[in-house]
Formats: sequence, structure tokens, C-alpha cells
Amino acid sequence: MKLIAGNSNRRLSESIGRKLSTPLSLAEIKTFKDGEVFVEIQENVRGEDVFVIQSTAYPANDNLMELLITMDALSRASASRITAVIPYFGYARQDRKAGPRTPISAKLVANLITTAGADRVLTVDLHAGQIQGFFDIPTDNLYAVKEFERRIRELHNGDLADVTVVSPDVGGVVRARALAKRLEDRPLAIVDKRREGPGLSEVMNIIGEVKGRHCVIFDDIVDSGGTLCNAAQALMDKGASSVTACITHGVLSDHAENRVMKSEALTRLIITDSIEAREGVADCPKIEQVSIATLLAEAIRRIANEESVSSLFD
Repeated sequence: MKLIAGNSNRRLSESIGRKLSTPLSLAEIKTFKDGEVFVEIQENVRGEDVFVIQSTAYPANDNLMELLITMDALSRASASRITAVIPYFGYARQDRKAGPRTPISAKLVANLITTAGADRVLTVDLHAGQIQGFFDIPTDNLYAVKEFERRIRELHNGDLADVTVVSPDVGGVVRARALAKRLEDRPLAIVDKRREGPGLSEVMNIIGEVKGRHCVIFDDIVDSGGTLCNAAQALMDKGASSVTACITHGVLSDHAENRVMKSEALTRLIITDSIEAREGVADCPKIEQVSIATLLAEAIRRIANEESVSSLFD
């Protein structure tokens, strides 16, 4: 087994390598002055089972090209199997035609990854589960819910009596219900909102009882942070005792950490390390990270050993 790390999230890749007792293989991945990506695998990979670890976060297009070109290099070097380990799958929000003459970019990216040489894909909390069907190769979509469950129990010292799990929209109810079930079947609430445009939303109503409850908002992506902060404020206006957010992928674009810090309603934002935290995010006292390195390392180990991955979804 070989582990190849792209430049998008070196820290997570190294952590996965430590848990597998497998050092990262030597590879040079750099960008020329005109923006072209160059990759050279500096170890023999002929006949090897290779895992390329690369999130397609900001800069999304550069990181995607690194992933594609790295897999092409491995394919031409006669690797026996190439697994694209993509902790955060970019373009996942473009999973359908949202309007006339618009692309389905998630399908296009899936085609590119397959064409570049991937034999398998391993990812975490896809924005939409149907994206698995966009790939014509085996695709495992892992869930970070166990890591969030563990952290919520720690924060409440095991007493979950006053906890309510909140879905930030109707489309996220299934995801929120999974966390609520793991937290001893806690009650569920839903934020009913109307989206006014890309990245903008207006909170309209709270469905469910949140008065006097410690609310946990659970979602897959936080981008600008505006919707999250609005939802937290709406919950507090309805009498919630506190609001904590558990979001798998902390995109946090456009200095979203400042919005989180200024929000009087949001007590804490917990994200995973699927996207490497930039300096402003890492230094924000309201934002903390839980690691998915153990989850990904175990999945990689099972795939390499041809063992079942199904139990990781339980």
C-alpha cells in the first residue's frame, strides 16, 4: 500500500499515515509560474495499491487538477489500483440543474476523476447522496456523525436530556435525524427558510420545540456562515438556551470566521479537518476541529485488505 498526499490538506494526510504506520510516499507536486500543475512520483509504484489523499477545497480548481494529474501519473507508472481519497468533494453543491442552461458540475467532476485513472473513490459526507451514482466506479461515502456524537456527549457530560438536534433546512432532515438517533433519540427541530439567492437565505420559522433546549445544528457544509448565524439567532429568539453547530466541511469562505465570532447567538462551531483550517479559522476561539483521520485510516486499511467497509456506516 502507498499513500500519496496532495497539497490541499497535508496535515490530515500525515495523520492518516501515522495511524496506518505507513509514511507518505515521496512525490513532487508543484505549480509552474503560469499555473500549470506538475507531478512526479519519486518512488516505484508498479503493482501497488495507491491511495491519493486530496480535498478539492479552496483553491478548488488547483486542487482538483493536482488530484487528476497525480492519478494520471500513477496510472502511467503501472499502479495496480488507484483510490481517490477525497475528504471534501468540491462541486458537490452543483448536483442538479438548478435553472435553465446550467451545468451538473458534480457529474462532470466525477467523470474527470474516473477518466484520470481512479478505480475507487472514498469520501466523507457528500452534500447529496445521489452523487455516489454519478461515478461508474465503487464509491464509499463515509459519515462523520460518530465524531460529532462523541464531542456533543463530552460537552454535556453525558447528560443529553435538554438537547435538541436541529436541521438547518428541510433537505437536511435525514442527516440531522441520524445524529438525533445516536444521541439517545433526542428531539428534532427544523429551520424553515427561503433562499433569496446563492449564499443568501432568510430564516422564516422554526418547526419544533426549542424553548429552554440546548440546540445542536447539524449540516454538511458551512460556507459564508451567514445562513448558520441567522439560524442560530432564530433559535435563540424562540427561547433556546444555547446553540452549537456541528458542520462536517468548514469551507468558511469570505472571512466567515469573523461572522461566527461576532454572532451572539452561536456558542460554538465544531468542524472536521476534511478541509485544512487556514490561519484565521484555526485562531478563532469559537471554532474547534474534530479529526476524521481515524475514520479515513480505518476505511483505507479495510479497502487495502479487501475487508468490508459497511460497519463504518453503522
